[in-house]
Amino acid sequence: MQPLVSVCMPAYNAGQFIAEAIRSVINQTYKNWELIIVNDGSTDETVSIIKTFPDERIKIFHQENKGQCAAANKAFKMSNGALIKFFDADDILSPSMLASQVARLNYTPLNVASAQWGRFYDNDLNTFKLSPESVWRDMPSTEWLVESWKNAQPMMQCALWLIPREIIVKAGLWDERLSLINDFDFFTRVLVNSQTVLFTPDACLYYRSGIKGSLSDTKTRKAFESAYLSIEQATQTLLNVRDDQNARLSCANIWQNFIYEAYPLYSDLVQKAESYKLHLPAPTLPYPSGGITKLMTLFFNWKTLKLIKNKLQR
Repeated sequence: MQPLVSVCMPAYNAGQFIAEAIRSVINQTYKNWELIIVNDGSTDETVSIIKTFPDERIKIFHQENKGQCAAANKAFKMSNGALIKFFDADDILSPSMLASQVARLNYTPLNVASAQWGRFYDNDLNTFKLSPESVWRDMPSTEWLVESWKNAQPMMQCALWLIPREIIVKAGLWDERLSLINDFDFFTRVLVNSQTVLFTPDACLYYRSGIKGSLSDTKTRKAFESAYLSIEQATQTLLNVRDDQNARLSCANIWQNFIYEAYPLYSDLVQKAESYKLHLPAPTLPYPSGGITKLMTLFFNWKTLKLIKNKLQR
């Protein structure tokens, strides 16, 4: 018997994209799956589109709008699979993704499987381009975290991972207080409760980018409070199990990136993040810049540049 894979999909006003996401599950070469969709209070055509797929392996549940984390948690609770993949309703899986990751895990409940990924823009798969990372290899799970965080741009998107159910039970579910970078906290807990990340080169996530109004582009106070809490919890989770110089430097760089993003909009959150850095090594993360901004770094410090950019964006 091949293990049942539960694909857990939160869906909120995903009518523009969800059909492609569902088809990418139906088209999997691996057939022993169930797709658990939780409609998180959608007000568009999301539900009617889901109902156009008469596959008995697709199950839909409804709740009032409670957010992505609550919907993901409900999907997990309604699932039956020995292996779990969380999957956003606007992304696409390569056809052999489940088969390849199931084969890599080979029934072991101690490891998680990862995948390669790339972005596509403007709903056009012709724009797809892989985004190779140094962690595209088999690695001890905590080493994966330290390496991935080093440049403070870790890709921990949910559909990359295939996870044994036992690991999620041990790690705990999604923190429903979080919105922005909620995956950072969740998958840090998942990885520290596993032994090895098994890279699966035949599996690929097509990550849809450039969506107007997407959560990842949100700059509200609530979003930054979520990011702060997610980073606070994830860095502490890692340091609780690995408190060496490399791990501490990676945490320092994650905090520095948050400071770059939050300044000058939320000075109190910046100040709190700075207090965390006092107990960590000096970060090595440069201010992210390109084009004209990179040229301006020759004449201004990063805080001045952020103040200038902030005024220009108003």
